[in-house]
Amino acid sequence: MEKLRVASVQMQHAPGDKEANMAKVRSFVEQAAAQDVELVLCPECCISGYWHLRNLSREEIVALAEPAIGGPTSAALVELAGDYEMTVGAGLLELADDGEVYNTYLVAMADGTVQRHRKIHAFINEHVSCGSEFTVFDTPHGWRVGVLTCYDNNIGENVRITALQGAQILLAPHQTGGCDSPDPATMGLVDRGKWENREKEPEAIEEELRGEKGRGWLMRWLPTRAHDNGIFLIFSNGVGPDDNEIRTGNAMILDPWGRILAETWKAGDDMVIAELDPALLEHNTGKRWIRTRRPGLYGALTVPTGLEEETRAVRFDGKGV
Repeated sequence: MEKLRVASVQMQHAPGDKEANMAKVRSFVEQAAAQDVELVLCPECCISGYWHLRNLSREEIVALAEPAIGGPTSAALVELAGDYEMTVGAGLLELADDGEVYNTYLVAMADGTVQRHRKIHAFINEHVSCGSEFTVFDTPHGWRVGVLTCYDNNIGENVRITALQGAQILLAPHQTGGCDSPDPATMGLVDRGKWENREKEPEAIEEELRGEKGRGWLMRWLPTRAHDNGIFLIFSNGVGPDDNEIRTGNAMILDPWGRILAETWKAGDDMVIAELDPALLEHNTGKRWIRTRRPGLYGALTVPTGLEEETRAVRFDGKGV
């Protein structure tokens, strides 16, 4: 297996403007191609827009959604992937054949195939359903890839299952950071005044994005997901105003030891690039820990405790991010 050159994008989307958002994705793909990138990851719901979805009616949600396979976005991504011989990922609202709507992430590949991940822990709107399948697949580059969207990555079991299904790279598209959290040690709103004044005082807004509301929060758990499972992890995120919140960006690429290969804390659209060396997959702490698992002891993980709550309730009732 050859080394793989990958890119992670942070971008601000235009709520509901799929054409404008796709144009921005296309621009990043073109920039990535000029730097010999073979796989590029864009954020969760970067085509449809994200945080404004929580206020939409069923009719508005359906109007913004589209078929995941064969729809206009997947067709555009397939064309981009083929034109640049690249694997391209982007998120949108999917309208399924049965009328259900999902927060879906599409990965288009140069061979014309498209893989789809329906967010397992969707909470943005009562009319957006949760997926119930893990998504792991092989790419034309010879690497095996898994996808978990935003909150999906917060649950350690999801990442472990993805790794057990053979994923060598975890694609982790997000819309996070700067959230209105009841726990000030967890996150908190980014100062909008600092964002508006970012051109004159870039250090002030970058301190916000790199601090506890953004990178600081990520560093408490994101490297662990890569390290404990011995996988590369590509984190893509929104950046800038997203309805009444400001996303914190911090696009980054991590290796199987949880080390950061590339990152940005720019207060604006940006892209980071790194080369993934498959040699790091052979001998690392996470792989050793997986080999020494005792699955026979883990039955309790599948037994409900009675404390479980639906993700949407936890996110919106003041109990946490």
